[in-house]
Amino acid sequence: MVRARIFRVVAPLLALATATLAAPAAADAWTLAAGAELAAAIDGAAAHGLDPARYGRDALWQALGAADRDRIAALAPAAFRRLAADLLAGAAPAEARRHWHIAGPIARPETLDALMTQALGGRGVQATLDSLPPRHAAYRALQAALATADATTRETLAVNLERWRWMPRDLGQRHLLVNVPAFEARLVEGGEVTATHRVIVGKTGTPTPQFSALVTAVILNPEWVVPASIQRESVNRLMAANPARARALGYVRTATGVTQLPGPHNQLGRMKLRMPNPFSVYLHDTQAKALFERKIRTFSHGCIRTDRPLELAERLLAGTAWDRAAIDAAVATDRTVEAPLAAPVPVYVVYFTAEAAPDGTLRLLPDVYGRDAAVAAALLSPPPAASTAQAAAGTPASADCAA
Repeated sequence: MVRARIFRVVAPLLALATATLAAPAAADAWTLAAGAELAAAIDGAAAHGLDPARYGRDALWQALGAADRDRIAALAPAAFRRLAADLLAGAAPAEARRHWHIAGPIARPETLDALMTQALGGRGVQATLDSLPPRHAAYRALQAALATADATTRETLAVNLERWRWMPRDLGQRHLLVNVPAFEARLVEGGEVTATHRVIVGKTGTPTPQFSALVTAVILNPEWVVPASIQRESVNRLMAANPARARALGYVRTATGVTQLPGPHNQLGRMKLRMPNPFSVYLHDTQAKALFERKIRTFSHGCIRTDRPLELAERLLAGTAWDRAAIDAAVATDRTVEAPLAAPVPVYVVYFTAEAAPDGTLRLLPDVYGRDAAVAAALLSPPPAASTAQAAAGTPASADCAA
C-alpha cells in the first residue's frame, strides 16, 4: 500500500519531530509527523460523513510521500482549519441552513487558531480534532450505521451527521427534542428518553421551523389569539355568517383582533407550553385528535400539536405542587391557569431524517419539507474560500400558529 510506504518514510522522523511540537502554530511547526497525523485525520473525516477531498487529502499525502516538509507546512494550516471548522460547527454554508435557527458552536478564526496551537503544542493533531464533533449518543449511532450503509443511505446519514454538528454540544440534563420528520416529541432526562409523544407539525406550505427555546410554564385552558391569516382564512367568515355559532365556540373580537376563549372548543385544547420564541410556535393540545392516527402528520400552520398533553404537562411539572390531580382540577374550571416549572426545560425543534439506535437499528424518516438535498449538495461542494461555515440566523419569520 502506498500509504504504508509513506508511513515507513515518515516513521524515522517522528521522534525528532515530536520535540518541535511545543512551538507556536506557525508554518514551521508543521513537521512531517504532524502532517502525517493530519493526513490520517483527514482520511478519518469519512467516518463523519465528510469528503476527505475537501481538505486537500491527495496533495498532503503526496507531500508526505516526498518527505517535503515545506510543502506540508504550506498545505497543513488551511487543511487543519477547514477540518476543525467542519467537525466543530458543520460544513454546510449559510444557504443550506436557512431553516435552522438553533445556536450551536461557531468556528471563529481565533478559535481555529487556538485549536491549531493546541494540536501542535503537545495535545496532538488527532486528539484535538477528535474533541470537536458531537458526543451525543445519537451522533455516534449514526456514525456506526454509516460504516455499513449503501451509497444512498450513506448520503442521508451524512446529511444528518451534519445537522448534529449544528446542535449545541450540551442539550441539558433534561430537555425536549421534537423531531419534525419523526412526528415525535421526546422528553430526555439524564440521557434517557423517558416519554415519547406523537405530534402534528406544519404543512409543507407553513412548515415548522427549527429553533430552540426554554419551556418555563404550562398554561392550562389557554386562550388562543387567532393569527391574522387564519382570521382571513375562516374565522372572520364564521363570525359574519353565524355569529351565534362563533360565540358558542368562544370567538370574541378584541381591540387587536380575534381571540378564542378557553374551554372545550378552544383550538389549543387544554394545554399549551410557555416557550417564548421569535416564531410564535408552541407545543399544545388540539381538538383534532383523530389526526394522530395518520402516518404523515403535516397539518398545522406551524405549531406543534401533541397527543396526551396532560401527561406531558405532569412530567414537566415534576418537582412542583402540580401533580395530576391538581392539573385535572384546574382544567375542569375552564379558567386559564399558568403553572411554572421547577426549572426551565430546553426544547429543540429539529429536523433529522435518519435516526440510529445504540443497537444499530436504523430508522429512515420522510424528508417532508424536502430539505435533505440542499445539505447533501453542500457537503459535496468545495469549501468557500477564506471563510468558515456558519449557521444562517437571519431574521426569523413568525409562523401562524394554529391547532
